[in-house]
Amino acid sequence: MGKPASKDPPHVAASEIAYPISELAEVVAALRVSREVTNNVRYRGSVRELPSRVALRQIVDGLIAALFPTHYGRPALSNEKIDYFVGHTLDLALSSLTVEVRRGLSFRPDLEGTDIATTATEITREFTKRLPDIRALLLSDLLAAYEGDPAASSASEILLCYPGIRAIIHYRLAHTLHQLGAPFIARLISAIAHAETGVDIHPAAEIGSAFFIDHGTGVVIGETTVIGSNVRLYQAVTLGAKHFPVDEDGILIKGNARHPIIEDDVVIYAGATVLGRIVVGRGSTIGGNVWLTQSVAPGSHITQAQTRRLPNDEAIMHKLAAAADEPDRAPFELHLASDQ
Repeated sequence: MGKPASKDPPHVAASEIAYPISELAEVVAALRVSREVTNNVRYRGSVRELPSRVALRQIVDGLIAALFPTHYGRPALSNEKIDYFVGHTLDLALSSLTVEVRRGLSFRPDLEGTDIATTATEITREFTKRLPDIRALLLSDLLAAYEGDPAASSASEILLCYPGIRAIIHYRLAHTLHQLGAPFIARLISAIAHAETGVDIHPAAEIGSAFFIDHGTGVVIGETTVIGSNVRLYQAVTLGAKHFPVDEDGILIKGNARHPIIEDDVVIYAGATVLGRIVVGRGSTIGGNVWLTQSVAPGSHITQAQTRRLPNDEAIMHKLAAAADEPDRAPFELHLASDQ
């Protein structure tokens, strides 16, 4: 019997598919003109040594493995070897992190002309000191997930299977780097988490302990969001800005507080959209698909059905009046997404 026919595609010589050199040279030249003259996107128009997304992904994986060695590192580590593994993994990850932080600091205009290599080393050292505190926060997040999801059977299941906790781990690392003065690297870490989990958390957002994102996909948390402790979000929740003010020249004003403040013990269900610098009072529950653009008093329970009854509901109107008496909160007004 003869040999069976190969399922692999026939080999094609490079010469048969190569682009004509003369035409390729024209394209290369045109791309150079685009880069150097017509469409230069380099920071301040000069060549910069950019941070590496590939390297940073490896660094973050190493950091997470050091935080949870048997879950994200080596599952069969013994007690005798675990500390060696953590030390070796941290040494590799932090050495590489220093390089990436230095590259990212090139995008801080306030550091131009300074010794950014020394600054990068100082940032990395301080970040290293904070790793135990980061892990303690993550343990509170794990406990919140276990207590908040009846389907969760163990901390190990949450660590290995839940995209929400994976996104929160990235956020805790990125937020610390952002606080220490490495915003570019922090944004890259958040972007990696977004691509991996579908959860988009800006590293500048402030989030308290015992934070739980169930399911995760589609959650967006904006730059100036403030979230208290013991807060739970479900999939497709947006904590965003209502509008973007501009200056007299029509240029967007950056850095102003424009995202919500979510107080302690709040639950926000799937698809809810909370916009603007409003306050969701402590212990409130925001129902699925609610569109919220005004502050709500503590203990509020907001649903779409409730908003339909709002004009004729004396109890809700009484709560509106009570909220109006609080100087830090404006009376709230609820809208359905379909009404916008």
